[in-house]
Amino acid sequence: MPILVKDIWPIDNLADYKIHFARYNQHSQPLEVWVRSKEEWQGWQEYWPGRNDFNRPLIFSLMQFHHETDIWLFGGVFRVLERHADRYEVELTDLGKEFIGRLKIRSSYRNRTTRTNMEPHYPEFEVQEILREPYSGRAFCGYDEIDLSFEELEVLIKNDRPDWKTALESVKGIYLITDTHSGKRYIGSAYGDQGIWSRWKCYIETGHGGNKGIHDLINQAELDYCRSHFRFALLEQRLSKTPDEKILEREVFWKRILLTRGEQGLNHN
Repeated sequence: MPILVKDIWPIDNLADYKIHFARYNQHSQPLEVWVRSKEEWQGWQEYWPGRNDFNRPLIFSLMQFHHETDIWLFGGVFRVLERHADRYEVELTDLGKEFIGRLKIRSSYRNRTTRTNMEPHYPEFEVQEILREPYSGRAFCGYDEIDLSFEELEVLIKNDRPDWKTALESVKGIYLITDTHSGKRYIGSAYGDQGIWSRWKCYIETGHGGNKGIHDLINQAELDYCRSHFRFALLEQRLSKTPDEKILEREVFWKRILLTRGEQGLNHN
């Protein structure tokens, strides 16, 4: 028998709530937004879509847990303080504060409407899991399965996620960055004293990591382009004792195989 949310958190005044089923908005995943910046996450509740969708006092906020089908992570209950012509003014309440970032809810809601009344959905919400600590990025998936958006990698690095850091900081390797907007790719490597973790951290801090092809592509004033379009994959990992010459040889191999030089890619050498 599934455990329902109402079994562990009874809410009687459902008519006071709108649910915000926050999903990918063509730029950012709400899950990564919540981890990256609580202020930015509150901004998602304050966004005015051109109509008064949040026409009740309280907002029950959920973010799509996009790694798992039909799973949502609880992001807090917000109170609507003011309704302006172009935005809402809200504040985070203490309601359910112990569940924020920890309560994973199962719901098969797929309607395009992201702001809806509480009554039809809350009684059917199932408890999928209660995390020991608030979500700080997904668990390390193994070297062969690494395929991360810039946003996901940013969350992991800014939170110093220990499982990922331990796995990546002590290995050399070859990686692929794909710009999903242009379709162009970049092959890079981590060698010398620099592990994959340290190398990728440079991209999170600058967007370009010191690479001319990527530097020329993005707007240096912001990381929005990277967050919207860049993906990272690890093609090969090698022990830290692997000679640098071997890493560089493999980098050249992948550049040739994936045609990342010249107009077809982002490598300039």
